[in-house]
Amino acid sequence: MKTKKSNTFVKRLARLKTKLNFDQKKQTLSNLRLAQQQKNFWQNQTEAQKISTQISHLEKEIDSIAKLKENIDANSEIKKLLDKQPDPQIESDLHKLQKTIRSSLKNLEYTTYLSGKYDKNFALLSIHSGQGGTDAMDWAAMLQRMYAKYFNQKKWPYQILDVQADDEAGIKSVYFQINQAYAYGYLKNETGTHRLVRLSPFNADSLRQTSFAKVEIMPLLEKQDEIQINPRDIEFSAFRAGGRGGQNVNKVSTAVRLTHTQSQITVACQSQRSQEQNRQLAMQMLQSKLWAIQQQQQLAQHQSIKGDNVNASWGQQIRSYVLHPYKMVKDLRTGYTSNDPVAVLNGKIDSFIKAELKL
Repeated sequence: MKTKKSNTFVKRLARLKTKLNFDQKKQTLSNLRLAQQQKNFWQNQTEAQKISTQISHLEKEIDSIAKLKENIDANSEIKKLLDKQPDPQIESDLHKLQKTIRSSLKNLEYTTYLSGKYDKNFALLSIHSGQGGTDAMDWAAMLQRMYAKYFNQKKWPYQILDVQADDEAGIKSVYFQINQAYAYGYLKNETGTHRLVRLSPFNADSLRQTSFAKVEIMPLLEKQDEIQINPRDIEFSAFRAGGRGGQNVNKVSTAVRLTHTQSQITVACQSQRSQEQNRQLAMQMLQSKLWAIQQQQQLAQHQSIKGDNVNASWGQQIRSYVLHPYKMVKDLRTGYTSNDPVAVLNGKIDSFIKAELKL
């Protein structure tokens, strides 16, 4: 039985390496490293940074698979040792190792669900307060904290590109950029309206309040020509960044706002000290938002042709977070439920994300 389990680990890893194009990724990494060694590599800093980031993520992915193989090999060796001479302590260590192997295999298997064109891309995540007044602003800030905690738990690098605080409490909107391979694939199903039910901390009578916030997930587009934007359709303005960022950020107009006149979409970025860097990031944000609108229009057209009455809008409610009169978080698409909303709001949302990936 024990040998059968070892063979199962080996077979699962072999299947995953095939599905994930492991050998092809090793060759890609080798080619990128050769490019990095060229004398003129840093002449185009934008492209060089993109390649360097790609190298870093490929190295992590390949190293994680190599480490998993080492653990599976160690598992087989320890089993042989125990067959010859049983030892309770070694057997306990073996159970821990097998638990680690199963967890690593499961995480890799989830990656195989991400086969969409943009699933491997970095992501932009935005949160916008909706109906509910001050409570909705506070709810948007709670979601900002929830996702930041989730990124930290996953050890995903991210930055806040722009945040619009409310005068009284909470935020009107916030934009995250998540610089992690497959971030878009993992997060894309978080798109939609998130609903909070609780006793309002902003009401003297502590009445029950329902608040809404919209979450949008967009891929960070790698190719600038995927969404064509006429420079004449962009209105540019610079302003002084608010909040944290140091004296230079606050005294100089380094923050950037771009408005696409054809769609009236406005984006802003104030995360960098350089106005040019903020402008480049804002342009990426604008391209991603225009891409998302294009996808939404195509989906709406498809549903119309199909004759289905499903609401294709991103305003569709996807998850409810109830703090009163009972405690529960429920995803309305998968039915997945947690009775610990405090843990969920502290970033424990992996189970919700994985449940949606399985659909």
